[in-house]
Amino acid sequence: MKNITVIGSGAMGNGIAHTFAQFGFNVALVDISKEALDRAVQTIGNNLDRQLKKGAIDEQTKTATLKNITVFTDLQAAATNADLVIEAATENREIKLNLFKQLSGFCGDRTILASNTSSISITQIASVTKNPGNVIGMHFMNPVPLMKLVEVIRGYATADEVTKKIMDLSIMLHKIPVEVNDYPGFVANRILMPMINEAIYTLYEGVAGVEEIDTVMKLGMAHPMGPLQLADFIGLDVCLSILNVLYTGFGNQKYAPCPLLVNMVTAGHLGVKSGNGFYSYSQGSKELVVSAKFT
Repeated sequence: MKNITVIGSGAMGNGIAHTFAQFGFNVALVDISKEALDRAVQTIGNNLDRQLKKGAIDEQTKTATLKNITVFTDLQAAATNADLVIEAATENREIKLNLFKQLSGFCGDRTILASNTSSISITQIASVTKNPGNVIGMHFMNPVPLMKLVEVIRGYATADEVTKKIMDLSIMLHKIPVEVNDYPGFVANRILMPMINEAIYTLYEGVAGVEEIDTVMKLGMAHPMGPLQLADFIGLDVCLSILNVLYTGFGNQKYAPCPLLVNMVTAGHLGVKSGNGFYSYSQGSKELVVSAKFT
């Protein structure tokens, strides 16, 4: 496996491209606009500079990593010769199903098709392809170059050989793969999102403010980041999308998104990506948003 195609150049996509390229793979990074790709390459360069400054890599590795990445706006051109395609597009079921249907027509019978989805069914994604056994979930954590976990999700039809290849490949990237089965939210988000949702309910019901809730979880539970700050970092729209998948998939009220989360997403307050969420992120700094208006 040498040629990797990554679909989507946002935070997850450029992180996945960065990681594979740093380990010597030929990476085709594809997005719908040249502007998005230019931003992604700039981000990768900046992140490599941080690694360089910390002594994690040398100048030769930085140069080689950037050289290993080629950008495309044409999906077919990017995917035709791929050994592995990793989809890291927005967390939208219809977009993903459409992409995998196209990929099934573009790619060879031996190409593995992986999704970085954080909650959407791998079995359903595989159902629109001609080779469901070649479809698997490869859920990286953000920021990809630093986080060790890869959640490897087996769809109902995923072949044993494909699972083994992805587990072995993850180890080659110096990651720790964990194999899980295909149920809503898998493991990471089935556990994480209800916690975040409960933190939002705690704010919504006036039990405590944003900073207080996050402080309790950081100091009392040894979490490196409080749940509300983490929600901002993930993206409140992504949190809402995952909770909706959990709620639909299990039909259990405990997964119902908090009305405050719904209102914030509707208002365009999405967290770090929009500059405001439970905190304000003006000029790159994090500031507390007055929580009284939410209670």
